[in-house]
Amino acid sequence: MPDSLMYQQDNFVVLETDQPEQFLTTNELLDKLKLVLEKINVQDLPIDLQKFDSVDAQAQYLIDTSCELDIGLGKYFQWYAIRLEK
Repeated sequence: MPDSLMYQQDNFVVLETDQPEQFLTTNELLDKLKLVLEKINVQDLPIDLQKFDSVDAQAQYLIDTSCELDIGLGKYFQWYAIRLEK
């Protein structure tokens, strides 16, 4: 039986174009994703995100199902769950 610790996502490392890596909590990542999503036109969002009515729901869906968001040609926004303690 897998250890439930494997599925906890409390901390993330975020990689973003022209930025140093950042270590964020889940709430901080949610806030950051909301800011990024607000800057993207709805029609430019991936189809699976367009079905959500709110930026909050889009951000939570991304955390639950993805590790990157296409934000434009030559740019990247990626996040990976990490464990900070043993």
